Amino acid sequence: MAAGTALAERIADQRAGVGDPRALLGEFRRALVLVPLDGGGLWTAAFGGVRWVCGFTDEAALARFAQARNALDGAGGAGRSWEFAELRGARLLDEVVPAMGVPAGVAVNIADPDGSMFFPPVTGIVPDGASVDREDAGSVDREDAAAQASADAPGHGEGQGR
Repeated sequence: MAAGTALAERIADQRAGVGDPRALLGEFRRALVLVPLDGGGLWTAAFGGVRWVCGFTDEAALARFAQARNALDGAGGAGRSWEFAELRGARLLDEVVPAMGVPAGVAVNIADPDGSMFFPPVTGIVPDGASVDREDAGSVDREDAAAQASADAPGHGEGQGR
């Protein structure tokens, strides 16, 4: 998956302080991202009032996540098969995130402490209607949605298909 490798390289550059954030976002939008499936939907996790779609640059990064999840799940997770969808980053940001109806973004390679990257729900990353920093985002409805996203969370890192 050459596109995943290019994205992982852009993430590494950004984390090292030498990357161009616009180039990173462009690479993410072009890249095919692997998103685990859970309960008929995409694997998500809630953290900080945001629902995060969890995506991975390649099968190795997804395997590290699956191994970490299986370890957390104990014997019940051993041998679990991980199905995934392959989606363009642009589709995640432009279609999936707004359709979630709560503040949402994309977290990439979350099992790699030194290789993860987050694409938050802010102007310039997601469509204006889904961004939390637009002028009318302070409405009660958006605050309620953020509170509900946190309340619905089964816990940090636990999947909830959406």
